[in-house]
Amino acid sequence: MSNPITSIKLVLLGEAAVGKSSIVLRFVSNDFSENKEPTIGAAFLTQRVNINDHTVKFEIWDTAGQERFASLAPMYYRNAQAALVVYDVTKPQSFIKARHWVKELHEQASKNIIIALVGNKIDILEDNENERKVAREEAEKLAEEEGLLFFETSAKTGTNISEVFLGIGEKIPLKGLEDEHNNNGLNVTEDQRINLANTANASENASACSC
Repeated sequence: MSNPITSIKLVLLGEAAVGKSSIVLRFVSNDFSENKEPTIGAAFLTQRVNINDHTVKFEIWDTAGQERFASLAPMYYRNAQAALVVYDVTKPQSFIKARHWVKELHEQASKNIIIALVGNKIDILEDNENERKVAREEAEKLAEEEGLLFFETSAKTGTNISEVFLGIGEKIPLKGLEDEHNNNGLNVTEDQRINLANTANASENASACSC
């Protein structure tokens, strides 16, 4: 008998160039690209993992980090069961932005959303610890205060990438979520990747955004 499949809608948020797309690429394909193009609007990918006696299908929305796309974020985190808020451990401004996203998720996302705070690019610290600009203790304090999971990762080397997603899967009550999906028809039927550049551009034009 095959394991029941439960879908989890997960969104990645964070400043541009913190490595959100690289984290997803490492998780989905176990791959890394040094010169990855910036995400336009958002990209959609899926990956299945086994957690205990469940098969979990992560439906991952990788959002663009550029400021001009920030107003589109609620389209992606609405009804999400989980979120990764990513910052770059070598860029303090990206941690300030992460605080903003955590606050926004608590105020506007689903009440029971599981949030993981992820400090990426720790591979840079291997050669020079002085490159660290966001103290681990500071991030741990934020995670404790806001009830977040916390990980430091490297998409380049793969360090802790699987642990992030497994940690989220283990925090979500899978059985209840499985029943909810079955009742509401929320499962995605085919693995796919969608570039939403047209959606993003249409939304920008509709709002007459001056970017």
